[in-house]
Amino acid sequence: MPRRRLVVSVVSLAVVAMAAVPFVMARAQSVTTRLASSAIMSELSRCDSTGRPRPTVVLVHGAWADASSWSSEVESLQRVGYVARAIANPLENLTTDSETVADFLKTISGPIVLVGHSYGGSVITNAAAGNPNVKALVYVDAAAPDVGEATGHLSGSDSALNKPPDTLYDKVLYPGAPKGAADLYLKEDVFIHSFANDLPQNTAIRLWSSQRAASTSALMTPSKVAAWRTIGSWYFISTGDRIITPSSELFMAHRAHSKITEFHGGSHLTLISHPDAVTSVIGSAICSIGG
Repeated sequence: MPRRRLVVSVVSLAVVAMAAVPFVMARAQSVTTRLASSAIMSELSRCDSTGRPRPTVVLVHGAWADASSWSSEVESLQRVGYVARAIANPLENLTTDSETVADFLKTISGPIVLVGHSYGGSVITNAAAGNPNVKALVYVDAAAPDVGEATGHLSGSDSALNKPPDTLYDKVLYPGAPKGAADLYLKEDVFIHSFANDLPQNTAIRLWSSQRAASTSALMTPSKVAAWRTIGSWYFISTGDRIITPSSELFMAHRAHSKITEFHGGSHLTLISHPDAVTSVIGSAICSIGG
């Protein structure tokens, strides 16, 4: 009997220990996140010592996403006292989407750091043109087109999007669409395994379920300007991005003479899975203009 009790006790301890592993891992991850956030806040606080006006940070989301994709970056920036605005991107047409963002930028007095993710990179490339308050552009796993280039042609030769459209998208017609245009929703398998491939599956499914459609007109409209030619830029590139591939982003980043940060791993949604890494690059852009 004592031996049986001993065996039962050992098994019970093993079960308790196994159950504790996720808690310990989660706690360690939480500590790591707090340390990263603390480092970012410390860096941004040092920028404040210049006495110059603080810039407003404006963040523009991309296709198949919405402004909530920037939630963690906004929280980190606001925690240290910066005004951060994640605004809606219509995802209808590059020209008019850019005009919408440009009109919003005109309501802001003082310096601006303009950040774009994915297709949002194309939007900021156009929206910043002619606005002297925009002091820095930050591209996060994004497109940075030159004049005449369309976002849909900048994904890279090895992009997951270079497959037959019927295997990638659910196409929906919409009222008032230009001839031949339609809204595109990423299919579930593509979203989970190529768009959000480093996120927990339940999170990826939730984001797929709530994605915003992007019009083919948005993705195929040529860029009218290239603001990165006159405004300093930063480029955050995830090596795990399967939508706009690292090779394509590196080409655009070098062409724009951007300050490049390569993040090992991640996905096209690293702004959600590793927001502190993204916020750190935004912080570098802020500090470059005197914070």
